[in-house]
Amino acid sequence: MKSVIKLLTKRNFKISVAESCTGGMLASHITSISGSSKVFDLGFITYSNQAKIKILKVSRNIINRYGAVSHECCAAMVNNLSKISKANINVSITGIAGPNGGTKQKPVGLVYIGIKKGKKSLINKYYFKGKKRKIIQKATVKKALNLILRIAK
Repeated sequence: MKSVIKLLTKRNFKISVAESCTGGMLASHITSISGSSKVFDLGFITYSNQAKIKILKVSRNIINRYGAVSHECCAAMVNNLSKISKANINVSITGIAGPNGGTKQKPVGLVYIGIKKGKKSLINKYYFKGKKRKIIQKATVKKALNLILRIAK
């Protein structure tokens, strides 16, 4: 975790996050480290569809057509976050942490993490199978931190 803050500080990068299923856990992890105020810009917890639409300007059509847990929604979240924050690195997370809410098409443990640096954005799909809510959330944050380290280099 300290390595993320160290790298972002060294690169003089700011970071912003928009979280859904992790409920602010990524922002909390980042800001728990001394020195994070130099790099952390802002964080949104857009848990409801309404929050995604109102705050992050995700199109209602995207949510109606693909769902809040989708590649398309995650991409809209990270792209719109980057317009709001102007940070160097923007991260979006949407998924189903469970234990309820999953379907055959979108099971519990399905998570999308979007990361954008400059014009380059990457949307990754993960499936944390057979795990409990807290474990899915922690695994998602760990993946996001690894992606941040990779993209910030």
